[in-house]
Amino acid sequence: MSTNVLRTADGWWVVRDARAVRIDTKAVTTAELLADRDAVRETALSGETGTPVADLVALSPVTTPCRVVAQMVNYRSHARDSGFTGDIPPAFFRKASGSVSGPDEAIVRPSHVKFLDYEAELGLVVGAPLPVGTVVEERDLPSYVAGLVITNDVSARDVQLTKTQFYESKSYPTFTPTGPYLALLEPEDFAHLLDLRLKLSVNGDLRQDRTLADMIVRPAQALTLLARFQTLDPGDLLLTGTPGGTALKAPPKPVEKLGALLPPALKWKAFFKTQAKNPHYLHHGDQVTVTIATGDGRIDLGEQRTPVTDAD
Repeated sequence: MSTNVLRTADGWWVVRDARAVRIDTKAVTTAELLADRDAVRETALSGETGTPVADLVALSPVTTPCRVVAQMVNYRSHARDSGFTGDIPPAFFRKASGSVSGPDEAIVRPSHVKFLDYEAELGLVVGAPLPVGTVVEERDLPSYVAGLVITNDVSARDVQLTKTQFYESKSYPTFTPTGPYLALLEPEDFAHLLDLRLKLSVNGDLRQDRTLADMIVRPAQALTLLARFQTLDPGDLLLTGTPGGTALKAPPKPVEKLGALLPPALKWKAFFKTQAKNPHYLHHGDQVTVTIATGDGRIDLGEQRTPVTDAD
């Protein structure tokens, strides 16, 4: 069974039900904790009653700096929402690790961003060096993936679309809420990955709800593709894509074809004029809730609850 680990300003904790037991470790970074799995296991097997989880202030269980890599359009439902047809070529992009924030910290909308979107994603935390050229088979996943975290790939859509890039639009501070738990997996847990269900709600309204079975490129293949050009190290984070249900959706094909005939400035002005009527973008005062778990509770990454606020 997986072991949930919580990080606070005071150290690392093993979570059992509603209580947490402090891990006797000198680890400061996620990579150092992964190198001290014996201490985690000893704590998990101890009979201590510990501290109520509700009394602890959770930080991101993924410490920074680290590499933060993300998969683009990696769920069939998201591909449909985005207007893709046919085969979707695998694609990756980087996020600044300065965007990583805690599971209860506010998502801060920069003053120039008008269309702030959410993307619930399963994060893979790398547990061993992945050199360039590595081929990862399904049976190899336990050797390279130490655990899982909830992430939200928050996106400034007006920056992303008009500049045709992802790095800036997804890298502002607080744009990668992470946690609360790092679920450290045992080898037998990997057989249950496709049973994980991602759910995201805004103010109680369910927006995203899919299992990993909707994925296009699954974790082993994703790591193999990344390793063609990218080294990964323990503690690095891979966001594995989001299901359908984000605020941004492709316009109908006839509208898209008409827009392609316009100069870029006019096209985007018209597009965002219609998007201004879309109530699903995030606004000051919204509450975003994300959960990822299997139906039987074998793997449960907890609940991430992030308010949204304006920078000013």
